Amino acid sequence: MQRPVIQLEDVDLTLGSGAARVHVLKNISLTVARGEAVGLVGPSGSGKSTLLMTLAGLERPDSGKVLVDGSDLARLDENALARFRGGKIGVVFQSFQLIATMTALENVAVPLELAGRADAFARASQELEAVGLAHRLSHYPAQMSGGEQQRVALARALAPDPVILVADEPTGNLDSETGASIVDLIFAQKARRSATLVLVTHDPSLAARCDRAIRLRSGRIEGEEAKAS
Repeated sequence: MQRPVIQLEDVDLTLGSGAARVHVLKNISLTVARGEAVGLVGPSGSGKSTLLMTLAGLERPDSGKVLVDGSDLARLDENALARFRGGKIGVVFQSFQLIATMTALENVAVPLELAGRADAFARASQELEAVGLAHRLSHYPAQMSGGEQQRVALARALAPDPVILVADEPTGNLDSETGASIVDLIFAQKARRSATLVLVTHDPSLAARCDRAIRLRSGRIEGEEAKAS
């Protein structure tokens, strides 16, 4: 059997301190196969986004093991972890998180340039063309619609050609029509690159497009549903 690209074993995570300390993830064990699309669903506060950030290496658990593409993230120092994320994991956030003073091209190219890619701007241009924004390279975020900004964010996530794409409510700030087009684009790019996709969503129709939907409640995995054949 092929080794899972993501494997979490007995992961626990608390956030905050003192009276505000919250036990967010409780004994989470999860495997994701290479090329699989997995949706994380559940009520607000169930731990979906924290679980996503943990498997992306953006949160460190208190205990348990997080293995991603064969690497134990707990064994990586902050610099090694940053390099690992930059090459292996692409992240799309609900709020786009673009830099307002940079053009679309710069928003995609600069992370590649910081990672030492000599072809950063050429690669960024290719990725923006792939998401339908070849005509927006020199535009700033304030000059673009929400849907266009999310396309820039997707191009930025995909530019390093990551093994895993994670998306946290990628349509949360978009109207239904624009959101549907972004979802179509995410799944099309996932298929084209044979990438693994893990996304957080409150949208049942989006979860239904995934191979599996993992249900969380109160920091625990409550169950899962496979995609209808």
